[in-house]
Amino acid sequence: MHITPHTEAALIRRALRFPQVVERTGLSKTHIYRLIQRGEFPAPHKLSERAVAWDDAAISSWLEEKFAV
Repeated sequence: MHITPHTEAALIRRALRFPQVVERTGLSKTHIYRLIQRGEFPAPHKLSERAVAWDDAAISSWLEEKFAV
């Protein structure tokens, strides 16, 4: 299989911490958590006892959906 930069990026899973999610979406912390409670935003994944992160692909898909309207 020939791996191009585009397919390589698709194979690599990145974990985004909260400040990165806020920066990518432009939404406030409060609004993001409100959307998560309503099931309208990807939920974070627990990395450890005190750390959570979001899947970069899930955030990208959410943004693509919002811009597709």
